[in-house]
Amino acid sequence: MKDIKVLFMGTPEISVKVLDNLNKYTNIVGVITKKDAYVGRKKILTPCPVKEYAINNNLNVYSPDSINDVYNFIVECKPDIIITCAYGKILTKEILDYPRLGCINIHASLLPKYRGASPIQSAIMNGDSITGITLMYMEEGLDTGDIIKQDNIKIDTLDNYETLTNKLSDLASKMIIDELPSIINGTNNRIKQDEGNASYVGLIKRSDEHLDYNTNAINIYNKVRALYPSPLANFILDDLEYKLVSCEIVDVSGKSGYIVLEDKETFTIMAKDKGVRVLKIKPPGKGIMSVKDFKNGYKSSLVGKEIK
Repeated sequence: MKDIKVLFMGTPEISVKVLDNLNKYTNIVGVITKKDAYVGRKKILTPCPVKEYAINNNLNVYSPDSINDVYNFIVECKPDIIITCAYGKILTKEILDYPRLGCINIHASLLPKYRGASPIQSAIMNGDSITGITLMYMEEGLDTGDIIKQDNIKIDTLDNYETLTNKLSDLASKMIIDELPSIINGTNNRIKQDEGNASYVGLIKRSDEHLDYNTNAINIYNKVRALYPSPLANFILDDLEYKLVSCEIVDVSGKSGYIVLEDKETFTIMAKDKGVRVLKIKPPGKGIMSVKDFKNGYKSSLVGKEIK
């Protein structure tokens, strides 16, 4: 397949393994990804994972200001096919119509469930036991095109956004290489999506990061997993925002939204039905630490304090 000219579009870590595998088996004529962003408290201008890979592997990479700026770059690259994975933009009809083999998207859910920007986080937050990868033709709608292939994996109760992303990335990178010959030859499947079962998920908003202790403990546990390692779930203690990094569910009783137990290593916040034992925490302006280290600096009892 080295004679097939591929233009790849993607941004985050899940896209890198896909691009790496395509780079091994096809001819990558161009990579389009998002512009560098300021990262961390020091606001260091940093390329996204896909751009970093492209630069390190001497690939022709372009980071446009807008999706409207990419058509000329695509024409210059003359791809046979465009493959996207977590690029984050809807392609124009002009772009969709250009490559002779079409535009293929790799989406991290079992479509039509979880169309949109946060399918991995949403699957964990909602307590799903199964998710997967969908390989599909692109059209002008958001993740609405015909399905070529789907494959699923189990979501482990200890999976978080990072570990599940790695599993899905492995699955996606294998799937695209396995299915590409049938796409090239025109012998692949084209299955219409069931619009009656479609659901949409947007970008994770700041408000989505806050924990509600008036809900069941499993919902809190799932949100903590879904938002690790970034942006992390948060709660308010003493009018300060803390990030909850790691926790477990325990059988205790008490008033929801209050700290009901503590020891040297942990403290437990009461949810609606059970307790959420905090194992690791990120205080404001500091790094991730154990509860033991946090309590060494806190210097007072936590039991009875309200969590907001």
